[in-house]
Amino acid sequence: MSTPQPAAIAGAVGALDEDRDRSPLTGWTRDHHRLVADRSLLALRRWASPGHAQFALPGPASNAGPVSDGLEAFARSFLTAGFLLGSGDDDPHDHAGFYAAGLTAGPDGSATDRWPRLDETRQARVEAAALVIALHESRSRIWDRLDAAVQERLVDWLSGSIGTAYGDNNWRWFQNVTQAFLRSVGGPWDQNEVESNLDWLDACYLGDGWYSDGRPDGRGGNVDWYNAWVMHLFSLWYCRILDDQAPADRMAVYRERLAAFLPQGVRLFGASGAPLFQGRSLVYRFATTGLFGAAPVFLTGSAGVEPGALRRVCSGALRWFVEQGAYGADDVLSLGWRGRFEPMRQGYSGPGSPYWASLGFAGLLLGGDHRFWTDTETEPADGVAPARPVGWLVGRHHGLVRVVNHGVDHSGAAPLVEDPQYCRFGYSELAAPVPLAVGVTAPVDNQVVVADERGRWSHRRPLELVRIDDVTAVSRHWARWTDDGERWDEGPELITGSVLRDGVEVRAVRVAGQTGGALAISGFALPEDSTLTSAVIPLTAGLAVRSAVHEVANPYGESLVVPYVITDAGAGDQVHVAAVVLDQREAEAALPSVVVEAAVVTVRWPDGRTHRLDLG
Repeated sequence: MSTPQPAAIAGAVGALDEDRDRSPLTGWTRDHHRLVADRSLLALRRWASPGHAQFALPGPASNAGPVSDGLEAFARSFLTAGFLLGSGDDDPHDHAGFYAAGLTAGPDGSATDRWPRLDETRQARVEAAALVIALHESRSRIWDRLDAAVQERLVDWLSGSIGTAYGDNNWRWFQNVTQAFLRSVGGPWDQNEVESNLDWLDACYLGDGWYSDGRPDGRGGNVDWYNAWVMHLFSLWYCRILDDQAPADRMAVYRERLAAFLPQGVRLFGASGAPLFQGRSLVYRFATTGLFGAAPVFLTGSAGVEPGALRRVCSGALRWFVEQGAYGADDVLSLGWRGRFEPMRQGYSGPGSPYWASLGFAGLLLGGDHRFWTDTETEPADGVAPARPVGWLVGRHHGLVRVVNHGVDHSGAAPLVEDPQYCRFGYSELAAPVPLAVGVTAPVDNQVVVADERGRWSHRRPLELVRIDDVTAVSRHWARWTDDGERWDEGPELITGSVLRDGVEVRAVRVAGQTGGALAISGFALPEDSTLTSAVIPLTAGLAVRSAVHEVANPYGESLVVPYVITDAGAGDQVHVAAVVLDQREAEAALPSVVVEAAVVTVRWPDGRTHRLDLG
């Protein structure tokens, strides 16, 4: 699969002068961000309804239908306009006038392009939250200049958030942010609802800067980019909108949590600029950078991450997506990752869904003289750091990011079919999972699986984090097999430990029980034409080296090659160890040796450093 061709927007931004003094890593400046934002908004206008309240973008409708999709495209792109207008910059393209017209027509029940009410369409509850953030940031240039009758209609439409059911996940922030804006303009709000949501959302906090997006069965494995682009970001906007009406000490609590996350979050972007490819809703692309651009808006001081490091994340990701073809030939964001990739579409994905990426322009709220824009870009050094509450080891080697996952499965307590976006042992920013879970005849990427007598490969969720240290982690799960995701056959318990160092994960597996089937340990999936290196190398006897080619595509290519090792006989009551390599260059020979004593694995590296994995 070839790299998508950049659209006109890439050529326009490429013609701007770079600043290699302040931005030695990306060359990009605030002018580059501003140009992409302006061009992306202008490109949408050809799809606008007569009253500007909706954009009828081409492409299949979401489950919510085309009317809701039209609102979605308006509201999410309005976020970009709100950040541009909130900066105090000039408005040569009259974004204020264009979106003010849409705000006039949308809540008018008699308009042909009216918006669906919040009690009419669930998705409208999400888009209302985007609208109010943009309205707040552009308040002096749009809200304050709207006719009183239009303001009243908007308040009435937004008031649909009161007494309306929101999902038990990040959506509770959407309700609170919407009611915060209502309160700020003298509209109605429900204190009991708001406080109940705050308590519920606090229960999602796992510590050290990490939230779970909901806690099914009390578990905290629903971790992905929603941690950054909603759970953190909207908590801060809730307080920002309320200003001195915010609950006492809330902003202090949220700032403290943000400060804990930022040093970890910047490590989830590689030297290429691409963010970690893990979790759902990745068609939102550089929404992953929204928290890092907005952080200086909410924080005083650097909170352990210098402004230049935050800008490097934002500029690096925006440039990467622009140059990889995220904007189509018509300068409209497509559904996909690099370019359009339809398999990434989810039921709630409409043609305007990718404009949640507008959050990535939040840094434009900061003037050109802010340190965010003037400090020299920096990026994290190579090395490994644990994200303890979520069971991740996060490593960078040669600028390539990898996450070793021992805690995230997006699951409640009941067995479920493995989710490729959450359940795998490894993720990176320049590799993506094989999008298969059931019915495969060979292992897919980053698994520890055993085969049953029918040749079915086992599933990993739910999983349990046992322990995590600076460079080691251990988890356990029961091998289970299914044909349909409803009926399950249970096998042995698998206890897996990892040591991550440089570009190598040492993955050790103890099969705690008897199984007649083979055990397989697999590595990263790469397209056949990839320039990266992916390999799995046996470190104990009895493991044969194999590879599988899956004739499917992911956003990085097709004909996905998965290296793995496999036992030549049943794997009961044994410990098996392999090195899982992902690197920007040919695999290096400096692999460790291992000694297995009962359930303890001692890993010794060529420089003499040792690590110990207890799989008991």
